[in-house]
Amino acid sequence: MPESCVFCRVAAGDPGAAAVLEDDRFLAFLDHRPLFPGHVLLIPKAHFTTLADLPPELVGPLFAHARLLAAVMEDALGAEGSFVAVNNRVSQSVPHLHVHVVPRRKGDGLRGFFWPRGKYADAAEMERTRVQLRDGVQRRRAAPG
Repeated sequence: MPESCVFCRVAAGDPGAAAVLEDDRFLAFLDHRPLFPGHVLLIPKAHFTTLADLPPELVGPLFAHARLLAAVMEDALGAEGSFVAVNNRVSQSVPHLHVHVVPRRKGDGLRGFFWPRGKYADAAEMERTRVQLRDGVQRRRAAPG
């Protein structure tokens, strides 16, 4: 556990955390600066910086918890839906993997997560980008570990 990591301290039992879900590997707690009341942060208790760092055997359980929390936003809070997001390095205010699960309502004013939207310059740029990503997927799948 990096001593400077605030989420590692939360996972270790920081009494200031308002926990809503916990098991031996994960913790979900209320964000202290919520977009809306009920905004939850879901973290692995072990320190991983990004989603790419998370061991494959923890990916399914992490997103099973995110799925549960998204449903709970509707059941328990009467939200019309939810927003689920992960930042990796850019806009990641705490360098410890965390999933935002945010209750949503039509007209709630939440914007700005996917701006500005644009277009590819042409079909050739789109194809180059597609090939780069496809080849990257193949390399990652072929890499050991």
